Order: sequence, then C-alpha cells, then structure tokens
Amino acid sequence: MIEYMLSKLDSLEAPSLQESQSIYMAQEVRKFMDEMPGGFFIYHADGNEEIIYANKALLRIFKCDTMEEFRILTGNSFKGLVHPEDLDQVEESIREQIEKSQYDLDYVEYRIIQKDGGIRWVEDYGHFIRSKTSGDIFYVFVGDSTEKRERLLAENLTLHQEHLRRLEIIEGLSINYDSIFYVDLDKDKVMPYRLSNRTGNIFTGLSQEQSFSWCMKTYADTCVYSEDRQMFLDTLSQTYIRERLAKSKTFYMNYRATDGSDMLYIQVRIVNTGDTGRVSPVLLGFQRVDKEIQYEMEKKKVMEEALTRATSANRAKSVFLSNMSHDMRTPLNAIFGFTALAKMCLEDSDEILNYLERIEASGQQLLHLIDDVLELSWMETEEIRLLDEKCCLHELLKGLCNELMPQAEEKNLHFSLDFVNVKHNTVYSDGQRLKQVLKYIVGNAITYTEDGGRVSVDVTEKEALPNHYVVYEFKVSDTGIGISEEFQRHIFDPFEREKNTTLSGIHGTGLGLIVDTAVDGSIAVEKVASADPEYYSLVLMDIQMPVMDGYQATRTIRKLGDPKLAGIPIVALSANALEKDIRMAQESGMNAHVAKPFDLENLSQVISKYILETH
Repeated sequence: MIEYMLSKLDSLEAPSLQESQSIYMAQEVRKFMDEMPGGFFIYHADGNEEIIYANKALLRIFKCDTMEEFRILTGNSFKGLVHPEDLDQVEESIREQIEKSQYDLDYVEYRIIQKDGGIRWVEDYGHFIRSKTSGDIFYVFVGDSTEKRERLLAENLTLHQEHLRRLEIIEGLSINYDSIFYVDLDKDKVMPYRLSNRTGNIFTGLSQEQSFSWCMKTYADTCVYSEDRQMFLDTLSQTYIRERLAKSKTFYMNYRATDGSDMLYIQVRIVNTGDTGRVSPVLLGFQRVDKEIQYEMEKKKVMEEALTRATSANRAKSVFLSNMSHDMRTPLNAIFGFTALAKMCLEDSDEILNYLERIEASGQQLLHLIDDVLELSWMETEEIRLLDEKCCLHELLKGLCNELMPQAEEKNLHFSLDFVNVKHNTVYSDGQRLKQVLKYIVGNAITYTEDGGRVSVDVTEKEALPNHYVVYEFKVSDTGIGISEEFQRHIFDPFEREKNTTLSGIHGTGLGLIVDTAVDGSIAVEKVASADPEYYSLVLMDIQMPVMDGYQATRTIRKLGDPKLAGIPIVALSANALEKDIRMAQESGMNAHVAKPFDLENLSQVISKYILETH
C-alpha cells in the first residue's frame, strides 16, 4: 500500500482517520527513502511505465534539483530514464529474468543521460510485484557504477594487453627454436610441433607421437657429438627431468652436435607445463647458439686481454711513479744540499755563485720532470684534438733548434739541421704538436749523447699523395749509446725505459729512452772488503744501483769474515722514502735511513752519531 499512500499525499482528497495513520506511516517511509544514500524509484510495469516515486538520491544521480526537473528530463517514465540505445536490451533482460524467477531481484546495467548532458552508467536491482490496488509495479534500487565500470574496463584492457604481450613474447621466443616437442613423461610419449633438419629424420611428420626415450637415444646416436652424448642422455632422462623441474619451472643444457663436418652448439630448454605437483607434461625447445657461444668465448678472451693490459699498465705505472719519486727527490736533494753549503760560505762570492748555478741546473732538471709528468697526465685524461692550420716547416724547425741549441752547446755537441730536400715549405698541420713531438725526440738525443758527440735532424719530402697531400720524413740521428736490440720491441710501451734513473744516471719520465752507465753496487762491497778495518768509518748506501742494489750490497758486507768490516755503520741515503723502503733497509742490515732530499744538519747528526759509536 506504500505506493497508494504516496499517491494520496499528492491528491486533494481528505483522508479518513485510518488513512491518516497510513499517510503518517507513508510519510515516515518516504523520509527514510529520501535519505537513502542510493537511488530508489517505483514505476508501473505496464503502459507508459510511469514513475510513481523517485527519492532524492536518484535526483542527484540525474543532477536534478527538484522532482519537476526530473519529470521533465525523463518524461516521468522508466523508458525516459534509460539511454535510448540501451532500452530494448534492458527491457528484454528484465523480462527474461522475471520469467525465470519472480522472487529474485533482476539486475541490469545501462546508461543514463543527466540533466547537463553527461552520460553515466548505473546498476539496476529491481523487483516485480503484482498489486491489487496499484497493478503491476517495479521497485528499483539504483547506484552509479560509472567509476566501477571504467575501472573494470581498464583492468580488462590491461589484462587483455598483458595477455597479448605474453602471446607475442611466446611467439617471439618460439621463433628462436628450430625444434619444439611436447613430452608426456608418464606415457613416455613425445609429439613434435616444429622440426629441424637434425630432428626431422626421427619423425615422419608433425603431430606424430613417438617414444620419448627412443627418440632421444636415436637423436643422440645420430646428431650429438660423441664426447657430449652421455651427458645429453643423462640430462634428458625422465628421472633427471623430474628432479630438476620439481625445483624450478625450467632449466637448460648446452651440448655440441655434428652436421656433417661442421660442429654446432645447441641449447635445449626444458619447461614444466603441468599445473599439478607431479611433473609429466613438459616442452622441449632446441636452438642453435653458435653465435652466443662464440661471442662469449670472444668476450672472455677480450676481458682476459683487457685484464692483462690493465695489470701490465698498473705495474708499469707503479714503476713509473717509483722512478719519478726518485728522480724528483734527487734534484731536490741537490737544491737543499747546495743551499746549505752556500749558507756556510756567504763571504766567498765565487763559491756561492758556483752553488747557485748548480741549484739553478737542478731546478731546471726538476722543472723538466714536472712538465713531462703534467704533459703525460694531460694526455691520459684529455681528448687530444689535432688542429689543421697553416704553418711553416722551416720556421718551426728553426725555432726548435734555437730552443735546444744551448743544451747542445753545453755538452759541446755538433747539432745540425738539413732541410734541403723539402719542396713545399708551407703546409697545413698541427704545428704545435709536431714541434712538441720533435722536441721530445731531439731533446732525448741531446740528453743521451756524450759530450763531443753529434746530433742531426734531416727532413725529406717524400712522394706526393692525392688531394694535395704529401709525406714528410723526419729523421733524428745521434752518436749516443742507443737502444739494445732486445729492448727495441718495448719502445712504444707506456712508461718503459731500458734502465731506470739510478742504473742509467739520466733522469726522465720514461716517455723517452728517453740510457747510460752508473756506479755498481758490487764496487762498494769490493772496496769495503779489501780495505783496512780502520779505513772506512761509515758507508752512505744508495738503494738503486746496477748489478747489486743497496740491499744486496749491505747483506753481502754484513757477511764479511772480518767482524770490524762486517760491522761498519751503513746509512741508507736514497730517494726511496716509503715506509716499506725504510723497513727493507733495516731488514737488510742498515743502521739508519735518510731520505732524499735530506736535511744537511740531520745527515750530519746521523753521521756523527755512528762515527762516535765506532770510535
């Protein structure tokens, strides 16, 4: 009777007492339905499907402020609620559901058109009632399902796309396999899905079942390399497959196969396709991996070579840094030493001038070392860009000679430049870099050529090349000691010198070979051993010496038969000033270690200490 009372509320007819009570109850029910969060309405099931009642939540769904706006928007009928394109399908669905069960709620989902033209999806839960007073009516609960539907559509789209992506991946991966088999381990059956030249001889065609054990044995005997045959059979045995796939979904094996006289590298991948705990249905995929194996072998070889080069470079750099430490400390030692001596003879101007000249020479030597080290560091860390600019070869070489001539004259060298065989004097090149390279080479020749020797630079224009290019030959000759034939193969190795500074007596970075003789450590041993026990009071022992270094010389002296000679105080005087160098000096039997550049006063104290102890 709720619908009847609701209609009475809108009529002008005066109600009876009983009706008044019913109307009061209807009003309370109406208040309750108006405050419901979801939409609710009642409409006639026949005729124009006129709407009897709609609550406020339904008005909000349609964005209507009043019932009058809602009636105008929908024509006050159920047909006016539903989007025209969905109406036939909705009504057909409702009829089918009512016919199947008159006691259950029917459910439909359809679109509606809001007052502002917006399209929304709603869920409709309705129930059909046949009333004597009001006729056939529908009670309907409605909720906005737009967001829910969009979310489901998005999820379905994502799932669909993921499904398509997986199919694409599976299809893409399967292309790499030239043979694919489906295996039922329980039945010991195998069915081919794709066959290669190697596996085609075992089957007469696709979808033909064979014994799995027989097929693998036949394939191994005919195709698998003899040394890998047993491994292949053991890996593809039913027992081993079950054990491996019980722990992981897939595994693979690489083996070698033969194709006539060619060796092939094959990989077989075994995948568990079953859903139950027992491993039975599996897929086998065979593919050639010749390129992959070859690539891995080449990569391993490259990595090993790179490691060897890196180890060699690190070792060479360590030697280089050790040499630089020694080479830089030696001129510093001279600078400090001559400075201390100069302070002792301030009244003797000639002696002071002599010391100042030696200090200047040592400073220049140190400056050249620093410049070479910085240049090397820059070359390692920066990208070298060669310029292509106009330059004059004659002016470039003339300037080079002017820079190096004082050094050549100081050693009384005959220094010559032959430029007569050059036809084109003006060229396009990186003049600064060319001059720098020549300066290193010519400077090296001057440094390692004995006094009174000869250094010559000959420039010859060779054959012309296409596009206005020409070849020039720069030849630097000298009468120095040269490089041994054995060491010539190392001249382009970084940081290499045939002998280090102490052995050669010449300071340098190792960028040139950038050689000479030096004092032999064995001579020190010989002089001590053949001397009177009271002749020497103390030995200042250098560390780096040819034939016998300072450590070896000290150990040899300590083993001399004469106790006085064997016990002579020995002080290491070396540019090797690291903690390990000091420890090695002590372990070899030296009494003390004085590092270069040494402090003259400190050295005097050390000498005095050990001389006083022995006298």
